[in-house]
Amino acid sequence: MRVPGPNGYSHAQASRGQERVITGNRQTSWAFADAYVAEGDALRWARERARDAGLRSVSPGTGAALGLLAASVDAKAVAEIGTGTGVSGIHLLHGMRPDGVLTTVDPEPEHQQFARQAFRASGYASNRARFIPGRALDVLPRLADAGYDLVFCDGDRQEVMDYLAESLRLLRPGGLVVFEGAFANGRTVDSGPQPTEVVRLRELLRAVRESPELLPSLLPVGDGLLCAVKRGSREG
Repeated sequence: MRVPGPNGYSHAQASRGQERVITGNRQTSWAFADAYVAEGDALRWARERARDAGLRSVSPGTGAALGLLAASVDAKAVAEIGTGTGVSGIHLLHGMRPDGVLTTVDPEPEHQQFARQAFRASGYASNRARFIPGRALDVLPRLADAGYDLVFCDGDRQEVMDYLAESLRLLRPGGLVVFEGAFANGRTVDSGPQPTEVVRLRELLRAVRESPELLPSLLPVGDGLLCAVKRGSREG
């Protein structure tokens, strides 16, 4: 039996109406938050190059979060897996120390050329970024142990568990590892059968949450930003 509400509607109908309002408010708030920090001409240009190349770039809200995270650890050395056309790199550089260097890895040198132009247009000197073309799992083992304040992973989702292992080696105690795309457009929490890349993301989420070495958080910006601090204190 459905009990009429004060205007003749049932409580079930009223609940559905309230749910629509809440959902609408959340969607509006999410969109507002994602566009809260304005992006300049260089970032818009980099986004256009990404679209032209068929690449996925981080959302403005994700980019703003990356800059904030880089600033929060006073980042001087950052490693980025997946240069793209430079959208995420500009945001990372914006949060890093003025003498900081971004080491960015991508298998496509032509994409990195766009990123070089975008960095230069944003006012960053050429010595602020080190571009390494190549597959991430070939390049990362050559980078220094405990030499990085932040590692940002936006590469092949089927390799995320390997990225995590390399990041733990690369990070100094107190450093941050950050993975973009943790929601996989909602597929990570979908109960149905999923492709391998989503299965790997689920493994990553579980591993980060359960690791005694990490203090994690999953931020609902863009397509999900999985962040974790490497436990321990700086020496010296």
